[in-house]
Amino acid sequence: MADKKGWHDLMRGADLPPATSLEYKTGSWRSMRPVFDASNCIHCMICVAYCPDMAIPITKSEEGVVGKGGRLYKGAVRLETNFDYCKGCGICAQECPTKCITMIREEEAVEASTK
Repeated sequence: MADKKGWHDLMRGADLPPATSLEYKTGSWRSMRPVFDASNCIHCMICVAYCPDMAIPITKSEEGVVGKGGRLYKGAVRLETNFDYCKGCGICAQECPTKCITMIREEEAVEASTK
């Protein structure tokens, strides 16, 4: 791995090949974790658009999913965050208009999952 160059080895203004971020899982050094409450989501996709790591996958749902107020949302719907790539920056939670994404400390999430 020593022969691989890092970002600091690049010239200023260097072009990078697309989609290389998928080669590097960055979720292991996260200190905060987003918690998604699907029952309060309006599937506006603002969180998806603002996520700098594309860690919020979407899918097309013909049958629909239930969101805020018991409403059935069809078409593009967001899924649970992909924690392999989520760095815990919190931009998704900050931009969410319904506040269905909250941030918790990573340790709390780990403790809750082991109970």
